[in-house]
Amino acid sequence: MSLKSFKYWMVMQGPVIGVLSFFGHGLLAWFLPIYAFVLIPLAELFLPASTQNMSESEEEIALADPLYDWVIYLMVPIQYGLLVLYLYIICYTENSYWDMAGKKFSMGIDCGILGINVGHEVGHRIKPFERLLSKALLLTSLYMHFYIEHNRLHHKNVATALDPATSRYGEVIYFFWIRSIINSWRSAWDLEFIRMKKEGKSKFSFSNEMIRFQLIQILFVGLIGIVFGWKGMLGFLAVATIGFLLLESVNYIEHYGLTRRKGKGENFERVLPVHSWNSNHSIGRLLLFELSRHSDHHYKASRKYQILRHFENSPQMPTGYPGMIVLALFPPLWFWVMHRTIQNFTLQHPEDAKAWA
Repeated sequence: MSLKSFKYWMVMQGPVIGVLSFFGHGLLAWFLPIYAFVLIPLAELFLPASTQNMSESEEEIALADPLYDWVIYLMVPIQYGLLVLYLYIICYTENSYWDMAGKKFSMGIDCGILGINVGHEVGHRIKPFERLLSKALLLTSLYMHFYIEHNRLHHKNVATALDPATSRYGEVIYFFWIRSIINSWRSAWDLEFIRMKKEGKSKFSFSNEMIRFQLIQILFVGLIGIVFGWKGMLGFLAVATIGFLLLESVNYIEHYGLTRRKGKGENFERVLPVHSWNSNHSIGRLLLFELSRHSDHHYKASRKYQILRHFENSPQMPTGYPGMIVLALFPPLWFWVMHRTIQNFTLQHPEDAKAWA
């Protein structure tokens, strides 16, 4: 075991600050949203980004260290514990509308970071146990179809018009949300219908994971309604929505304006580091389990988070994901920054930019 793995325990800041927000009032109820989308972006503007990669021997040590996996696995009981605590707080304690909104945003952030982001990481693993954890985490944002669509379609069609989760140059984030949410859900159904046909089963067989996922999600919402009433059920739907909107915001950022070229025939060229936006800002990397080293993730999806690499020829985001999400919510400012960033990259890396259509 290496002490290096303990740096990822920094992610525990989210749950701890989230609990403080649950019990707090006034500005304290908004502590986690302020920390995530104000303090971290400000810090990342001034802190240096590290482009350092592990050596092959260091990668082998990191892959053999179980602590990197244990911290991921621990997020499952923590996420469900936070959800139960949140539901109890909003249902059985007195809160103003302002306080209630802060607590909902706090839990919604946890749904995005601990739920979907960690669910994404273990969803790429091979072990059935880890894939089960992925589905359990995605359930807390009612986004279980992501497990199907992301693994089987997004990685295949990323940075093309065929991928609903790839944003287009000049597309406003709010329109992207609608397009990606609807089309990703439909794509997951199509993928399962195709799988059922190949296996000689009815489209609506219980082997169809999309049918199982919908039933599980309905039962989960119903269980929350039985235990915590209508107030708890609506409170859960609110935080689940915040969770998957955070995911879709990250989707919007990850490949904005980047398009793969057609290769020979009708196939697209292989996904390269140049087809994803990358960030080496240290705080965001640690809090999101290296999600911002997205170029390497798409270059080789089987690589675990702790060994993801920086590539010199991958386009770099001006800041980490928290700051980029805030920027994207203001489309004119987003276009002003990102279109200039794309232009500068094209001028500085003309050979690499040729990989864009």
